[in-house]
Amino acid sequence: MDLGIAGRTALVGGASKGLGFGCAQALVKEGVNVVIVARGSQALQEAAARLQAEATGGAFVKAVATDITTEAGRAEVFAVQRDFDIVVTNAGGPPPGDFRDWDRDAWIKAVDANMLTPIELIKATVDGMAQRGFGRIINITSSSVKSPINILGLSNGARSGLTGFVAGVARSSIAAQGVTINNLLPGSFATDRLKTTVKGGAEKSGQSFDAAWEARQKLIPAKRFGTPEEFGAICAFLCSEQAGYMTGQNILADGGAYPGTY
Repeated sequence: MDLGIAGRTALVGGASKGLGFGCAQALVKEGVNVVIVARGSQALQEAAARLQAEATGGAFVKAVATDITTEAGRAEVFAVQRDFDIVVTNAGGPPPGDFRDWDRDAWIKAVDANMLTPIELIKATVDGMAQRGFGRIINITSSSVKSPINILGLSNGARSGLTGFVAGVARSSIAAQGVTINNLLPGSFATDRLKTTVKGGAEKSGQSFDAAWEARQKLIPAKRFGTPEEFGAICAFLCSEQAGYMTGQNILADGGAYPGTY
């Protein structure tokens, strides 16, 4: 299927690896220009080289090594490219733990990265998208928005706040101007983030990492973890011309792990 987005320009956060890279990879294969952002310069440059090699239709890849959760970092990004047709927000999730151990600073940091940063990026780009008559904003959140995970309370709270905000703005006047905003909720995908979470659980339970990894997969109806590539394909579709009638939605990709009907 031709997604109809060749020649568009996308901003993808956290794109040096994992789900962010998967999204950027799917987009460049569709001929989309991408500006990728992450804090680690070396990993980001390596990712940019891989993406450029896979780009089609003469699409460019630009890399900005910065912390997009800061005002200065966002300014760096917009100095490289001002207007975007597609924005994929994605910042690393806050650490797991016991809520009794989190002070105010921990909560503010989580909210800043996983709620306020996406809102700032939406604010900076959505009006330009509306004026041009096309825009796609995808927020990578978490399946924990629908099915909270006890040790990920910081993420549960911050990402739920973003979800509530998006529910309103996605249905504002921009919906009639060709702009959609959707949230993409990953379950368990084989990324460094999941490895860290599983390792923490294994240490607490006294299991080996391999045993905990295998046990975690068995809890998923699909009996496996997802891949960044298939996550990226979902993201690319949500960015497509064909997905123009989908907005304000929370798209869950979790191999069937969420047990609810709705």
